[in-house]
Amino acid sequence: MKLAVPKERSDNETRVAAVPDTVKKLTALGFDVVVEAGAGDASYLPDDDYKEAGATIVGSAAEALKDADVVFKVRPPTDEELGHMKSGALLAAILNPYKEADAIQKYAKAGVAAFAMELMPRITRAQSMDVLSSQSNLAGYKAVLDACAIFHRAMPMMMTAAGTVAPAKVMVMGAGVAGLQAIATAKRLGAVVSATDVRPAAKEQVESLGGTFVMVESEETKEAETAAGYAKEMSEEYKKAQAELIAETLKKQDIAICTALIPGRPAPVLITEEMVKSMKPGSVIVDLAVEQGGNCPLSKPGEIVEAHGVKIVGHLNVAGRLSADASSLYARNLLNFITPLVNGETKQLAVDWEDEIITGTALTKEGAVVHPQFQQ
Repeated sequence: MKLAVPKERSDNETRVAAVPDTVKKLTALGFDVVVEAGAGDASYLPDDDYKEAGATIVGSAAEALKDADVVFKVRPPTDEELGHMKSGALLAAILNPYKEADAIQKYAKAGVAAFAMELMPRITRAQSMDVLSSQSNLAGYKAVLDACAIFHRAMPMMMTAAGTVAPAKVMVMGAGVAGLQAIATAKRLGAVVSATDVRPAAKEQVESLGGTFVMVESEETKEAETAAGYAKEMSEEYKKAQAELIAETLKKQDIAICTALIPGRPAPVLITEEMVKSMKPGSVIVDLAVEQGGNCPLSKPGEIVEAHGVKIVGHLNVAGRLSADASSLYARNLLNFITPLVNGETKQLAVDWEDEIITGTALTKEGAVVHPQFQQ
């Protein structure tokens, strides 16, 4: 079996879909791993490291992808890359199906079995395959560091002979994986941390990390979480009540970290322009949802802007700004995904198309779109 790892071609993408450690394990599974030259450069993984792990290095994506049974990528393949894949190849990547609906039809037309790793069901045995969790964890950590880098004051309380420096106040909006890591990081840096989320279950998690939970509790919040563990979109009445509470809390904050996302929908607006105006001059907002429209309408993708005396950070691919660790974790997610799909005796792919993990992530199979959410 041939497994191809081409170099990523998307702008701002620093990650790679396999690292030398996973190449060794993939080889043990029975794969001949072929890596395009320079695929790991942005993650500081030279070609020689891949060679030592057992991979073959080739000079182009076309050569890597030719006759590959499995293709590992981070981002969706370009049309050119897709054209080099054989019919029946298994593609595993972050395919962004909600935004790239046309691409799903292309995968089907090419006969590729495409798996969107971000659709991984949140069940116990799939935790080690959950790319959203692995990447969001790093993004939450990096978001706090990005805020610190442009904040004009120190984070922890400091008692000096010249006087006492008060600790910074940080508010984290959205207590999912990224939010919880942001809370933990801000606390380790000595900040006073508060957090908000529509899911009541998040309260215990926030408080266990030393944060103060800020939330409007109502009957609606009891149903604020989907069966898959994601936040639901709330009613306009709830949004208004929550916005009023957040507005009052934000006035006292130095840093706000926004992490709220709803799969398949634009990111909810959590910090309006009026709220930004109410914040203290020199405050910082980091909008991790900027690629899906942003939790603050003033944030701009790929930019740090200043509005009403507040700096608003809209970095793209935040996890990829920690490329070495992001690649390592993502590569392990893919390894853990493909391992159960290989027959240990025959060393061939043996996909159980009825498995919950497969039905949850498979977009296309044998020329057809098979995922119920994306069938036309």
